[in-house]
Amino acid sequence: MTVKHNILVVEDERDIAQLIRLHLQDLGCSVTLAHDGIVGLSEAESKPFDLIILDLMLPGLGGLDICRRLRGRAQYTPILMLTSKSSELDRVLGLELGADDYLTKPFSVMELLARVKALFRRMGEFSAGNSTNQIPGRIHIGDITLDSEQRVVTVRGRESQLTAKEFDLLSHFAQNPSRVFTREQLLNAVWGYSYAGYDHTVNSHINRLRGKIEANPDQPEYIHTIWGVGYKFYYADNNGHAQ
Repeated sequence: MTVKHNILVVEDERDIAQLIRLHLQDLGCSVTLAHDGIVGLSEAESKPFDLIILDLMLPGLGGLDICRRLRGRAQYTPILMLTSKSSELDRVLGLELGADDYLTKPFSVMELLARVKALFRRMGEFSAGNSTNQIPGRIHIGDITLDSEQRVVTVRGRESQLTAKEFDLLSHFAQNPSRVFTREQLLNAVWGYSYAGYDHTVNSHINRLRGKIEANPDQPEYIHTIWGVGYKFYYADNNGHAQ
């Protein structure tokens, strides 16, 4: 039996909201609409959703503020952010606050549905008890401890505040130590599918992740650049033994 996903769409442009709802319903999803930020936040906090599609520019309360509030809760819900702004700063801000993905308006319905499916695949693999992609409860590598159940990372004994994508990226590396990944492979594994021309997304996330887990980001001990290829996650202790 197919599981019906419950999705909250917070979008003040009613025509766009209705269009999104119609196509998500075609996928078998149950869709709740909210047309301003205050109502959207209230809906998000009133009951669990499998996904929140969140516009950046909203009356009452902006999408970034809603994202910040939701990421302050213990319950984790994927967020796909919509924005009519094209600047890199707006997209990075959303990702820094914990949005899992974003689309810039105008977007195609096919791309929206592809990203929704990708988010569901990733969350399904994370939560499925028999998934080959599920990581152990805890992973210890060097001074880093990664708790997959609580989605918490501690570095040198202190909790590091990672965004959702940064956590997923670090988890993927931790499951595959010493393996070299191209940017395209990381996009496919962490973001759900390849984004043509979005290699800079990987670069920016790697840089921010290094800033949070490395003692000296300019001389990384964990995430190493393999020039001309991509990146690998590798740590050697004081005796030169790999972990």
